[in-house]
Amino acid sequence: MKLHSGLTINGKKYKAGDEVSGWSVYPFFLMHMGIFGASGFFMAYGANGVELFFLYLHGGIAILAYVVFYLTIFGGEEVKWMFINAALGLFGIYAEINYILSWFGKALSDFPPTVHVTPFLYYILYTFLLRQALLDATGSRENSHRRRKVEIAYVIGSVLLYGALYLAQR
Repeated sequence: MKLHSGLTINGKKYKAGDEVSGWSVYPFFLMHMGIFGASGFFMAYGANGVELFFLYLHGGIAILAYVVFYLTIFGGEEVKWMFINAALGLFGIYAEINYILSWFGKALSDFPPTVHVTPFLYYILYTFLLRQALLDATGSRENSHRRRKVEIAYVIGSVLLYGALYLAQR
């Protein structure tokens, strides 16, 4: 993948336009964001809960850092897709987070809307990263014809998954 801004990875400096392997980006961010996202999830929805200010502070700093990295690594055009993911995510967030909460005998409606901000933002950031990995794994980032097919499959696959999770709770 081509970097859109300069970045240092493992002590090596890269300039905007330099190629870096997805293996130096995706494993780190998927694991790192998975851990931070899980911690934000459990802080928001855990039995004891945390102060809303701390939840926003903890999540806000991490989310801002991820957005800066995303702009640096993927560029503004790709970050636009994060908002398309967000639109898909409105359905997905409801279906998936509500499904996960059901494992603990809870539901989204058990919490005030303000608690959902941090877990929802993590969800949006995580699905963005999954789409980026899919584009690279299929070799479709630089091939507009293949990219369009992958993006259509991504949207259809997302809607089918979220619909199945939604219906599974009915």
